[in-house]
Amino acid sequence: MATKWGILSASKISHDFVLALETLSVEDHKVVAVAAKDKSRAKDFAVDFKIPTYYGSYEELGNDINVDVVYIGALNHQHYSLTKLMLESGKHVLCEKPFCINAKQLDELIKLSKTKQLFLMEAMWSRFTPAYQKVVEEVQNGTIGTVLHVQANFGRQMSNIERIWKKEVGGGSILDIGVYTLHLIDTILGPGKPVSIESKGTLNIHGTDENMSAILEYPEGKIAVISTHTKVVMDCSAYIHGTKGTIKIHEPFHASKEVTVNTTKFTFEQPDTRKPTLFPSSVQLRYEIDHVRHCLKKGLIESPVVTLNNSYTVQEIMDRLRNQIGVHFEDDYNTSS
Repeated sequence: MATKWGILSASKISHDFVLALETLSVEDHKVVAVAAKDKSRAKDFAVDFKIPTYYGSYEELGNDINVDVVYIGALNHQHYSLTKLMLESGKHVLCEKPFCINAKQLDELIKLSKTKQLFLMEAMWSRFTPAYQKVVEEVQNGTIGTVLHVQANFGRQMSNIERIWKKEVGGGSILDIGVYTLHLIDTILGPGKPVSIESKGTLNIHGTDENMSAILEYPEGKIAVISTHTKVVMDCSAYIHGTKGTIKIHEPFHASKEVTVNTTKFTFEQPDTRKPTLFPSSVQLRYEIDHVRHCLKKGLIESPVVTLNNSYTVQEIMDRLRNQIGVHFEDDYNTSS
C-alpha cells in the first residue's frame, strides 16, 4: 500500500516537495489531496500535479479519511497551529522547518503527538541526503579523528523577501536559515546541548534579524562557529575539523551533492525532476519523504534520525540566539497560542 500524502499549503516548498516525491515509486507514495486558504490556488496545484482532491480550508484536509500523513509547507508562524490542527484531526505530520517559533510551542506539539500516538517530524531534509549520510559515516568511523571544530555559514541576498523581513510571519535569518546550521552542528556535536552560546546580530526596522553570528561551546572543548546573513552572499560550505583531518561539505552545505573527506571528493548524483525545482537541489527532499514512509510502516511516532529531542534542542538554541540579539515575536509572550 502506498503512503497517502496530504499537502497543506500550495507554497513554493510544497511545489518542490511534490516534484521530489514524483521521483519515488508510485507504489510507495501517492499525493491524494492538497489544501490552501485560496481554493483556486489549491485547484491549480492539484491540476499541475494531478492530485485528485483539493480543498479551500485546512480543516477539510484534516477530515479527509483518505490522507495518512500531512506535509505542512506553510509559513513559519503557522507551523504550530497547523501541526496542532492536523494532530488533533488524527493525522501523522511532517512539518517544514523551523518546527515552531519557539520551544514552548514545540513542547506542546511533542506532548500532543505522544498522547495521540501519531508520527511527528520536522522536515529537516538535509539530515537524510546522501552527502550528510556520508559525513555521519566518516565521523562515526573516526576517519578525521575526534571532531573539535565545526564551521557553517549561510548567507544569501534575501532581505527583501517578505517571509524573511516580516516579523508577523516569523521572519529572520535565525529561523529561516540558521536552523540549517544548527541542525548540522547537532548532527555532528549533538545530541547533547552546548554549555555556552555567545551571539551578535543586526536587526532590521521591523525587529527581525538580518544577520547573526555565534560561537557555541560544547563539552570536551568542542566549538561550533556559525553565521547567517540575508544581505550578503557567503561561502555556504561547512567544515568539520578533527584531530586527524577535515570534512568539507560543499556549498550549499544544506543541499550539497559533494563532500570532501581529507583529500578524497565524493559526488552524489541526483535524479531529474519533471520540471525544475524552485529551490536548489530540493529533489533531495525525496530522502526524507521515503524515511517517513519507513517510519510509518514500522509504527514509529518519531524519526530515529531527526528525533523530536534533536528538533527541540535546535529550537531551544534558536530561542537563546534570538533572545541574545533581541528578536522577540508575539508568540514568545503568549502563554498559549
